[in-house]
Amino acid sequence: MRILFAAVLASLIAGAVQAASCGNTSSGFEAWKSDFARTAQQNGVGQAGLTALAQAQYSSRTIAADRNQKSFTYSLDKFMEIRGANVIASQGRKRKASNPQFYASLERIYGVPSGVLITIHGMETGFGNFMGDTQVVSAIVTLAYDCRRSDFFIPHAIGALKLVDQGSITLSTQGARHGELGHTQFLPGNALAYGVDGNGDGRVDFYDLSDAMASTANYLRQKGWQPGQGYQPGEPNYEVLKQWNAATVYQQTIAIVAAKIDS
Repeated sequence: MRILFAAVLASLIAGAVQAASCGNTSSGFEAWKSDFARTAQQNGVGQAGLTALAQAQYSSRTIAADRNQKSFTYSLDKFMEIRGANVIASQGRKRKASNPQFYASLERIYGVPSGVLITIHGMETGFGNFMGDTQVVSAIVTLAYDCRRSDFFIPHAIGALKLVDQGSITLSTQGARHGELGHTQFLPGNALAYGVDGNGDGRVDFYDLSDAMASTANYLRQKGWQPGQGYQPGEPNYEVLKQWNAATVYQQTIAIVAAKIDS
């Protein structure tokens, strides 16, 4: 396997500067895009990415989702119930048993146990059954424009446009409401930085299971995963789960479900 996207998210953050004023409604979106195009070009975005930026639409559905993230405020038991933790554990064990060599190879290369990768896959997209219904580029560009977390999403918007340049996604590629893409819902900047060609076909496709799972394992390893160490609360790798998702209930659920799959 080889990492195709060598750019790191930190360099995007350092290079991406705020363009025109952010906004909380669609009224200034087109003017902001025109100004942001200069920032994108200065950060290495090519013509295909700039064309996608020009054609991106303000996503009201994305803004609505961003303002309504209630599930992370639930208790652990409620969160696990809503996310179907028991079903993920049951199906996850079957998935591991049906393709043991695939998951063993990922653990051998990256040191991340099968249960963790399978749990993330199940929690993010129901094992690929639903990978989103929103245009990735439009969603992430909308969030870069929106004032609430503009600084956080600008590097991911630039990442998405570079993915368009590289042919990894197009303007029509569908993902989650916050612009996450593929089987395990990578934000575009992370996809650019940590994407791995898992099946050896010369490209990174986050809608291909092999590429997505290898990229997920690579992300965790690069974030500090220690092979052979535990991932339960208080153990070294539990801290790395925080890099995948900042919500405590999410981290706890990964640890609980993954342990059931790995047992």
